[in-house]
Amino acid sequence: MNGKAHILGERAAALANYPHMREAGGLLWVSGISARRPDGSVEGLGDIRAQTRAVIENVRAVLGAAGADLGHLVDLTAYLVDMADYAGYNEVYDTYFRATTGPARTTVAVRELPGPDLLIEIKGVALAPGRPT
Repeated sequence: MNGKAHILGERAAALANYPHMREAGGLLWVSGISARRPDGSVEGLGDIRAQTRAVIENVRAVLGAAGADLGHLVDLTAYLVDMADYAGYNEVYDTYFRATTGPARTTVAVRELPGPDLLIEIKGVALAPGRPT
């Protein structure tokens, strides 16, 4: 009814009843992804660059469950706990994406994320492989 759920056993489990990603209507809807490891610990404690890298790599792995990659992303929303981290986040983000080919992007500040050590969370929408652009 609402598409196919993708739940990856080798990634940190969701903190409630939702999938890592849902595939519906030729699109991949990636849930908010953090720098949490499968054991619940956090990659890059206190380091926005390390956490941004870990989050983007986690997003890449989630997209891979449907045969997609970062190049399939059309929209991305990033949530930062502190806008003072914006420059460090952008520094890493820019190693993965270019303005001419990367997704549309929104970055917002939030008071907190569901874990005291989390500095960033990213969610996105991607085209499923084989879907026309």
